[in-house]
Amino acid sequence: MSNDFYAGIYNPDVLSCLANLSSDEVFTPPEIVNDMLDMLPQELFSDPNTTFLDPGCKSGVFLREIAKRLIAGLEDTIPDLQERVDHIFHKQLYGIAITELTSMLSRRSTYCSKFPNSIYSVSSFDNAQGNVRFKRINHVWKNGKCAFCGATQAQLDRDDSFETHAYEWIHTNKPERIFDMKFDVIIGNPPYQLNDGGNKNSAKPIYQLFIEQAKKLNPRFMSMIIPARWYAGGKGLDEFRNSMLGNKNIVRLVDYSNAKDCFPGISLGGGVCYFLWSRDKVEECEYTNIHEGKVSTCRRDLNEFPVFVRYNEALSIIHKVRKEKTTMVDETMGSRNPFGFPSNARGNAGKTKERCYKLYYSGGEGYVSKKEIDKGLDLIDKYKVMISRATSEHAGEPDSSGMYNVLSQIRVLKPGEVCTDSYLIAFSSEKEDEANNCADYIRSKLFRFLLLQAVTSISLSKEKFQFIPNMDYSQHWDDEKLYKKFNLSEEEIEFIESMIKEKQ
Repeated sequence: MSNDFYAGIYNPDVLSCLANLSSDEVFTPPEIVNDMLDMLPQELFSDPNTTFLDPGCKSGVFLREIAKRLIAGLEDTIPDLQERVDHIFHKQLYGIAITELTSMLSRRSTYCSKFPNSIYSVSSFDNAQGNVRFKRINHVWKNGKCAFCGATQAQLDRDDSFETHAYEWIHTNKPERIFDMKFDVIIGNPPYQLNDGGNKNSAKPIYQLFIEQAKKLNPRFMSMIIPARWYAGGKGLDEFRNSMLGNKNIVRLVDYSNAKDCFPGISLGGGVCYFLWSRDKVEECEYTNIHEGKVSTCRRDLNEFPVFVRYNEALSIIHKVRKEKTTMVDETMGSRNPFGFPSNARGNAGKTKERCYKLYYSGGEGYVSKKEIDKGLDLIDKYKVMISRATSEHAGEPDSSGMYNVLSQIRVLKPGEVCTDSYLIAFSSEKEDEANNCADYIRSKLFRFLLLQAVTSISLSKEKFQFIPNMDYSQHWDDEKLYKKFNLSEEEIEFIESMIKEKQ
């Protein structure tokens, strides 16, 4: 064996290949793993007593890349290579696989054998798992849900031949008993979500459970790569968002606006991020955003706003806009499903004497009667500004030019016209010119730019409009007037123009 005994074993690197596959369990590219390891104090890899745990092993790439660094870093301390390798694999590296298949893949990546008690393993163990374990765990059902992860019993209470997705790390109240030891570093890429039995294969995030569980062991350092949708809270993530952004122990946060820049071929709405949590260090976070090849880094208070603003360049723009003493659009925008029609409502194809109210739905229009409208009765006879509830971009990803539309549809509804739950009503007025002026304001690049700062998924809701000021809609607004009103600099205008497309 040479010091770089992994060299040539994987050519091409199978873990790089796996990272390019589309999968619910996203595999991490080796180069991203090394970027995460670079955030750690490098002296950890020269200390024979440092212990590392990956609580959600998929490909074994974290353990393999840590092993490479330890093999190099401990050369002076343990000169004999085999003795050094044995020490690292037996005393320093530990993993918990998420499935039986990934346990074998992880051992193959780490020990060069899926069974480390075989003759092919680079370090010999007296058992078939080594320090990369997999234990089939059952969910604990209570009222149809798992008491630990919230999985739905109807979805996952099934034959033993199927994977249960009951991950050992988060299905215990005492994670410290799994290996009966403390860890200096807990690092990995946890599973992201589980089907919760809701409509249209609704999914419940679970990556936050892996992070909160890791905190119970009080490691010196923790680093995980996860979806970035938690920036704005939401489904099961409000408490987690508050604990993360209000925690001064998050000393590094690296954010990819487009997940494809991190995971090629994978679409993750809202992008992806990884962080470094340090138990013994309390300071402002060094935050880096990566967008279309552009890298922006600064030290920030992560908890400045109710949602996390990912673009550093946007902060000064938001500050200038918020200086205006006015209401914000989220305070005046209507609630979801403004007229009580579900998204699949179509109404009558033709207009009749009774069904004379036009109903807009995604992809077309029909007609309904007034008695079918059970919400928003005060809006029916007004002019209304209707916008799509789904963002224009799939998974928050820009087009090939790196720019965003943000809103897919903006339309002024006349009196007697209503819409389904596919839309939101942003503004209403008895005056047509005010509705038209509001619609033009919504079409502006500044409006859509400010909306983008709170968007982390394809769906829009009232709180996403919190950075956007209401205007005097008795007058017309365009970007030139708006830039002047808020005293934006040339650099700020250029940034907005570089991100937001013209809206027709």
